[in-house]
Amino acid sequence: MRSRVRASSFPPFKRLTFVSLFLLITYKLRIIIMTKIEILKGDITKLNVDAIVNAANKTLLGGGGVDGAIHRAAGYELLEECRSLNGCETGQAKITKGYKLPAKFIIHTVGPVWYGGNKNEREMLKSCYKTTLELTKKFNIKTIAFPAISCGIYRFPLDEASKIAIDTIKEYLQYNNNLDKVILIDINDEIVERYKNLILFN
Repeated sequence: MRSRVRASSFPPFKRLTFVSLFLLITYKLRIIIMTKIEILKGDITKLNVDAIVNAANKTLLGGGGVDGAIHRAAGYELLEECRSLNGCETGQAKITKGYKLPAKFIIHTVGPVWYGGNKNEREMLKSCYKTTLELTKKFNIKTIAFPAISCGIYRFPLDEASKIAIDTIKEYLQYNNNLDKVILIDINDEIVERYKNLILFN
């Protein structure tokens, strides 16, 4: 019968080496992830990245806030392409060309309206980020910028929405290496500071 070697049977210095190696790898991974995430205050439509994310409504035909700003900046051709997509469900994402934007692509995702947290709002918001990030692999996108999805008229609590965004992006970067840069951008100082604090202390 084969004997089992327990961790406790190793000399203390070897156990310490294993722990140190694990901590070193974890630390390096954290540094790599942090260098790939950038927080900016500004206008998402001005960014020269491979793709920007639009916090869209289910019709994909434009609306208020960042959705309307992206449609105005991209031009009427964006609306024409969006009409051919037959809308988008909450938590899902669809991609179009960027047209007049500096960005090559626009990824449209529909965030959840906040109803108190009892209608899977958190799961659907996480899905917005996950489905968007998955599209970056399919379309060879290396740099992408996100607005604060569902944080406007959809009333998602800022603290929770920010944490979901950061945690989901970090999780993706931990297991996927196709992205060089992920930007979180907003014109709201409170949102920008919340993102910065989460990156540093979360």
